[in-house]
Amino acid sequence: MALLDEVDIKILNLLQAEGRITNKALAEKMGMSTTPVFDRVKRLEKEGVIKQYVALLDQRKIDKKLTVFVFISLKNHTRSYLDKFIGEMNDYPEVQECYHIAGDFDYMLKIVTRDIESFQSFILAKLSVNSNIAHVKSQFVLSKNKHTTAFKID
Repeated sequence: MALLDEVDIKILNLLQAEGRITNKALAEKMGMSTTPVFDRVKRLEKEGVIKQYVALLDQRKIDKKLTVFVFISLKNHTRSYLDKFIGEMNDYPEVQECYHIAGDFDYMLKIVTRDIESFQSFILAKLSVNSNIAHVKSQFVLSKNKHTTAFKID
């Protein structure tokens, strides 16, 4: 992959702010013609710099009002146990993010559910049946003070 130049960076910053912008509007904001901007976007997609385009939803408006960060310690740490754990987390729609971390715990999960009852159901029906989990610690989000999906690119 080639290094990003100023034009690539400007395109990426604009797309992160407005993912549905048309190629024509993007080219106008760039002060360029449509074809070279389109070609650059396609190259950035092909190189994997742009992974995908998504719609970001307001979780409260879709009745997903509870966010919980769950820290998990595992009993066994062999590759097969880790792969099995990750596979299970990928299958659970409540798990929005799963990080393998260093420190006091092995994994950090971001869980988003409707309410405390649905979180309890997730814990009892899904997490607690995993015999490789040694310890679980939950931290409930009271308010979201900053959230972004955009990376600052210089």
